[in-house]
Amino acid sequence: MHIRVLGCSGGIGGDRHTTAFLLDEDILVDAGSGVTRLGLEAMRRIDHVFLTHAHLDHILTLPTLLDSVGVDRPAPLCLHAIPEVLEALRRHLFNWVIWPDFSRVPAPERPALVYAPLAIGEAVRLGEREITAIPANHGRPAVGYRLRGRAGSLIFSGDTASHPALWRIANDCEDLRHLVVETSFTDGQRHIAELSHHYCPATLRADLAGLKAGVAVWITHLKPGGETAILRELSAPPTPASGPQALRPDQVFEL
Repeated sequence: MHIRVLGCSGGIGGDRHTTAFLLDEDILVDAGSGVTRLGLEAMRRIDHVFLTHAHLDHILTLPTLLDSVGVDRPAPLCLHAIPEVLEALRRHLFNWVIWPDFSRVPAPERPALVYAPLAIGEAVRLGEREITAIPANHGRPAVGYRLRGRAGSLIFSGDTASHPALWRIANDCEDLRHLVVETSFTDGQRHIAELSHHYCPATLRADLAGLKAGVAVWITHLKPGGETAILRELSAPPTPASGPQALRPDQVFEL
């Protein structure tokens, strides 16, 4: 499995793009502004989108992706998410008020979009790739994902605050090579992090202390302007000497 980071910022501006990962050529995990970096042909090759949650920074290109290439595709785009997220999109986005209902466009019998409800812990297998939703703590319905290929696994926390399930799943994953975990705010903004159910360095450092050895840790979803301070604060004890690193646009993981 080839995983390319299209966007990994907690906001926009100055060439920042919000969360989107391209798996091989046909799968997106989240549909933030990073998707706008793809050309039309690349967008036409996307058959599956897996969403962590319904917040705008993680779904904002999905409507325009469908508008740009959806009706030209030979088969509908398959949208995977937990039922609460799919219902939010049906009710608040693809509702003919904010955007057309692409589950009925260009025709009900030939839609551009189909919904595929996910259950947490149940693996979706697409060829040799396995994608499993894992719990997240974001104050509203949300998940992260475990992505497994022939050469190992990567866990993406999604937007989350501290919760034991993430670390239990990571430590129980025998082939885990990479953990991509969010840290959105500095310690000075901890009250905002707690209010919005995000990590800050102090809360992530405490959880990282219990992560098994041998896993590379990558930090995503840093809010614009706070990146340097967040990474500096993350380097304080008890963070291991090797330390987490910032995820980068166009970074590639091979699994």
